[in-house]
Amino acid sequence: MKLKTALKYSDVTSEHTYMNRRALLAGMVGAGVLGATGARAQDKPEFKINGFDTTETPNTFEEITTYNNFYEFGTDKGDPAKYASALTTDPWSVEIDGLVERPGSYGLGDILSKMDIDERIYRFRCVEAWSMVIPWNGFELRQLLQLAGIQSKAKYVRFETLYRPEEMRGQQRPLLDWPYVEGLRLDEAMHPLTLMATGLYGKELPNQNGAPLRLVVPWKYGFKSIKSVVKITLTDKQPVNTWKAINHREYGFYSNVNPEVSHPRWTQSSERRIGGGVFAKRIETVKFNGYEEQVADLYKGMDLTVQY
Repeated sequence: MKLKTALKYSDVTSEHTYMNRRALLAGMVGAGVLGATGARAQDKPEFKINGFDTTETPNTFEEITTYNNFYEFGTDKGDPAKYASALTTDPWSVEIDGLVERPGSYGLGDILSKMDIDERIYRFRCVEAWSMVIPWNGFELRQLLQLAGIQSKAKYVRFETLYRPEEMRGQQRPLLDWPYVEGLRLDEAMHPLTLMATGLYGKELPNQNGAPLRLVVPWKYGFKSIKSVVKITLTDKQPVNTWKAINHREYGFYSNVNPEVSHPRWTQSSERRIGGGVFAKRIETVKFNGYEEQVADLYKGMDLTVQY
């Protein structure tokens, strides 16, 4: 099913309703009784049951939306929730250029009308050694890149965040070299795990979480999952991502979750799961954030202690 408009807050009323509906639909798919009625008849988002989900319990909507890194709105974890309401997200468009067959400005509504909206419950691991489990809604990035047409010389994908200091108060200070930039190798971008998120818990993506469109790459540290994307460029050169430009010793281009490679200032062998309290027991970090089976082949032959 193609989603004609952005997901609405009214689609799902609570985490409890969301998870119960999801479990019900999973059972219906297993029993082979999910027909073209109900959600489809009302043009509601289709809940697809897939093999990408973690079985861990998701964090609450409140936890996910009140504990964020989004320096465009401030450096404290609570700043995005306080100040991101100033951001205007409608209308929204994404410029796609570089080594593509159909460069141009793509309106978000037009993009969504052509995408398959899925739901994924992903682990999220911050480079600061805290983590969450988040139920995203969105579409695979490869669908959007294929829509624009990938030229044969393309090897990398560069992403850029909105620059609008009158609404994004953090951009009024030279904390980073604005606008924020990230990048992926093309095969990483085309991997089916790589998501462009448009919502969470079946609701529209809140501003503080990167509305209306953000990247989610679950096997990499969270800063790779760039928020509020307005530009995508396909290129034959490796982009210089913002944090690597600031401090290449501490932040690499690949930034795969790797408990075997410590950050220069702290270990990455364990993490603190948000929601467990300040003194919550730390849990062991696993390589590629638990997605090793799906993505390890992307890095075959690479020394991940050097190409970090």
